[in-house]
Amino acid sequence: MASIIGVDVGGTFTDVVVLENGHLSGHKVPTTPDQSDGVSAAVAGGPDSLFLHGTTAATNTLLEERGADVALLTDEGYEDLIEIGRQDRPSLYDSSVDRPEPLVPRHRRASDPAAVGDADIVAIVLLDSYRDDSAELELARQVSLPSVMSSVVSPEFREYERLATTVLSAYLTPSVAAYLTSLDERLDMTTRLVMTSAGGLVPFREASLVAGRLVLSGPAGGAVAAAAVGRHHGHDSVISFDMGGTSTDVCRISGGVLSVGTGHRVAGRVNRVPSVPIRTIGAGGGSIAWVDEGGALRVGPRSAGATPGPAVYGLGGNELTVTDANVLSGHIPTDLALGGTVTLDVEAGRVAAERLAQTAGLDFDRVVSGVLEVVDAHMERALRSVSVEEGADPRQSALVAFGGAGGLHASRLARRLGITRVLVPPHSGVFSALGLLLATPRADAVRTVMIQAGDERLATWVRSMTKDAVEKFESMFARAPGSTQVSADMRYQGQSHELEVPAGSGRWDHVTSAFHDTHKERFGFDRPDEPVELVNLRAVASGQAPMSWASLPKTSGGSVPVGERGVWRRPSLPAGFALDGPGVVIEDNSATLLEDGDRMTVLEDGTMEIAVT
Repeated sequence: MASIIGVDVGGTFTDVVVLENGHLSGHKVPTTPDQSDGVSAAVAGGPDSLFLHGTTAATNTLLEERGADVALLTDEGYEDLIEIGRQDRPSLYDSSVDRPEPLVPRHRRASDPAAVGDADIVAIVLLDSYRDDSAELELARQVSLPSVMSSVVSPEFREYERLATTVLSAYLTPSVAAYLTSLDERLDMTTRLVMTSAGGLVPFREASLVAGRLVLSGPAGGAVAAAAVGRHHGHDSVISFDMGGTSTDVCRISGGVLSVGTGHRVAGRVNRVPSVPIRTIGAGGGSIAWVDEGGALRVGPRSAGATPGPAVYGLGGNELTVTDANVLSGHIPTDLALGGTVTLDVEAGRVAAERLAQTAGLDFDRVVSGVLEVVDAHMERALRSVSVEEGADPRQSALVAFGGAGGLHASRLARRLGITRVLVPPHSGVFSALGLLLATPRADAVRTVMIQAGDERLATWVRSMTKDAVEKFESMFARAPGSTQVSADMRYQGQSHELEVPAGSGRWDHVTSAFHDTHKERFGFDRPDEPVELVNLRAVASGQAPMSWASLPKTSGGSVPVGERGVWRRPSLPAGFALDGPGVVIEDNSATLLEDGDRMTVLEDGTMEIAVT
């Protein structure tokens, strides 16, 4: 194979990683309005090359509300279920906050195929189709429009979540399919895979059929890579911190393995598909600072994007951003080419800061430091949401910082959370793209079984689920998977929600013991004498990742570290090199800020480990 190419599209930059002839390189290019334009222009590879892709096409379609006109075909009497939902409020004590408007208006919901009106696509959701898909298949044959069936998208019980997930997938499908088709036509590579929200790779054609599974396609690559680097360095628990130009993504990883669940929401909407538990906030290097009606300094979620970008890009931006504040604070050297291509216009950043200072009634230094303080507070809150709020002590984790801006804020955030170790991996500026090369081809299968503990059919169900996942993998990749795993959604009888535990070969004593232990770990108690039931079985078939962290080409460093006035060039730093803060370590695609009291050491694989005191 000539080369392996990973491309991750962000809101500001598109990151590219290429592994060729044992050499790994990475670079950034500005993200284009039509992502396929920027992606196809950024890569070059022959038919033998492997192309791996992380995309925000699904996320952007949803957030910008430019999806398809969807019709809903469901059981009579259930047409309004999408609007009724679960009767829960998004903010219990704020009466002004409401749920998002349904993606299917009332006049396009029907129980009769003949009543389906003008639409782009039909979502077919029948009450019992998770057990028998034949009725949905028959309806799909009767309608003349493209259709998405719940028995394919989310074949599990709980009708509202299944309906909402299917409608969301239908809403995204036309635009995602059009994007992948457009990109497919521009690429020469024979093998083209895209990252799913579960952190696995699937062929373009498969992804086009289940667009809802791509909502976390981009951020999942970073989480996969963070798990690999944490595992390599022996950290049982890590928190990934990916700060890009438009947003920040955080995820807690335990035992070196990504936890994949199905309780994900995006933009307030249910999306019950296998997903890495990533929390995303609108705070990145391009986030714009502003003053609210009460005179308070705010940052984000609005972003300057790639065009015009932060004021210091010199492309016409005139509003102060986080990147501008980092430059004006001296955290980013003024001669650094951001993304390897953007020359800094410091004076433009200064003008933007002075304008905001006047509006806020603050002096220049206060407004610049205030922007960094506000954005740090946003990101600290996000990091607490995946640790403290889930019952995990962040002080027991290492913080893995990456993205173009991650290294600039990591030390301060670690100090605020009591974290004593920060890892800044090699190629940190394009780390999510690197994660694509570390991800495995993956096929998922799920089935609702609803059986009581002791049911002798469990082992048979496990074998059946394994067979389903293997067959699905073979149909997608034309080869057998390297491994399979089956898990079980368990609960005490009478509970309304489940915990996922390994099912192994289907022995009840092992499954129930794992459930009791997990319940006690999560909630602080267990009830070993209470009857237990198994609701769903999930199977995953996985192939081999294109590369592993251990096989990552080492960044050799130089014989003589290069640095002056507290600014060091990362490519020149050899393994074993140590540096006390304050200081800045720069590379083509990112920079890392060392605070006073930090001690940075370059590890054998090129990772910078920062001891925070």
